[in-house]
Amino acid sequence: MSRKRAPRRLSRISRILLVTLALVVAAAIVVAISLPDVRRMAASNPTTTTMIDLRREQAKTAGHAYKLHWDWRPIARVSPFLQRAVVYAEDAQFWKHDGVDWEAMKDAAEHDWKERSLERGASTITQQVAKNLYLSPSRNPIRKVRELFIARRLDRDLGKKRVLELYLNIAEWGEGIFGAEAAARHWFGCSAAELRPAQAARLAVALPNPLKRSPAVKSRTLARRAERLVRAMARAGVIDATALAEAQRELGVAATMTTTTPATPTTTTPATALPRLPEESVPDEALGSDDH
Repeated sequence: MSRKRAPRRLSRISRILLVTLALVVAAAIVVAISLPDVRRMAASNPTTTTMIDLRREQAKTAGHAYKLHWDWRPIARVSPFLQRAVVYAEDAQFWKHDGVDWEAMKDAAEHDWKERSLERGASTITQQVAKNLYLSPSRNPIRKVRELFIARRLDRDLGKKRVLELYLNIAEWGEGIFGAEAAARHWFGCSAAELRPAQAARLAVALPNPLKRSPAVKSRTLARRAERLVRAMARAGVIDATALAEAQRELGVAATMTTTTPATPTTTTPATALPRLPEESVPDEALGSDDH
């Protein structure tokens, strides 16, 4: 009797698997069809983002006015210190992946499965651009799939430099504060081009949760994270030993590295005179964020 039932059971399981596969394929097709055309972002800047609209709506619901501080700046007018600090902190493989860091996603999935949590998102800078521009911050699986598709398109159609420029201009750095220029003005009273290494590092560690980790928060943990970023800049030859020591003093952290390869740039060099951000490897001293 059991031998006769086995084929039926297998047939039923096969049908279930086929239906599941068909639903997955159908969902992928629907997601792909509904994706935004990101190519227009290659030559035009957004006038708003989904995240800005969400914050504005939240303020309206709470019954208070929403004051937006947002001043777009081309990447050439954003301190290379901030460019590097953000890449070091947020997406160590930025220059190498195709918009999605599949290895990091696998590691995050294994961690979350083991811990029975959704603690790690492993989102790249490109995925964060996709989310902030077009999607909600929810962890809905369909939204996440759309994020992956959009990130791949952003990387393919816009290129790394433009993606980084978008991120630096749409990242949230406080209540109503979007983009590097507004963040630099609000937190440090200078332009984004004038940010010193320590200031750039403090802005970088605030991401992706600036409401809890803003530069105004007095935290030794955040100071240590920022100091690791300036040490990474020193190891990459972006700043010299003198500039490193100055940044460590500014962060209120004792020096943990006294020698490094000499570099021409210093904290007083204008951003426009510094070398362009190369497609460089992230030094070992850099850190990756695990909560976006």
